[in-house]
Amino acid sequence: MQIGYARISQADQSIDLQCDALAQAGCEKIFTDTLSGAREKRPGLSQALEFARSGDVLTVWRLDRLGRSLPHLIETIRLLDQRAVGFKSLAEAIDTTSVGGRLAYHLFGALAEFERALIRERTRAGLEAARQRGRVGGRPRSMTTDKVEAAKKLLSDGTPAKDVARILAVSMATLYRHCPVAAV
Repeated sequence: MQIGYARISQADQSIDLQCDALAQAGCEKIFTDTLSGAREKRPGLSQALEFARSGDVLTVWRLDRLGRSLPHLIETIRLLDQRAVGFKSLAEAIDTTSVGGRLAYHLFGALAEFERALIRERTRAGLEAARQRGRVGGRPRSMTTDKVEAAKKLLSDGTPAKDVARILAVSMATLYRHCPVAAV
């Protein structure tokens, strides 16, 4: 069975073009959504995926109607493949039930992996460049060297640890970590 899925982003748009193309392509049942593709929860898509059985083909008008991003699209098609459900995109002429369609799908997968690797590489390079300029990631330390010295002086003067922590605006655990003497 060929199952259609159509999506528009806004209610003032018309879904008719997509539904007509899906019906003409032979879709017997068509599920729809009227919401942004960036949304993770799409009831129409969930219903279509639940409805699809082994041997069925999920058909969309264009690839961007199915996936939020290339990695999301690849993951959705991979899940369909695991359930032996085919995938077809009318505009891009991708059909995973054919050899050429599977090749196109794997090329998209390779491109998505390449994109993720580039992002990781750029992130690492940016962090390394920041480190070389003296910048360190993470939260600033709450106990600076000056605060540690002040804490030690207050504790040696007999100020209770609880009061020292309050004065320096740090937690008791932080005070104990930097001044083990306070725990005694």
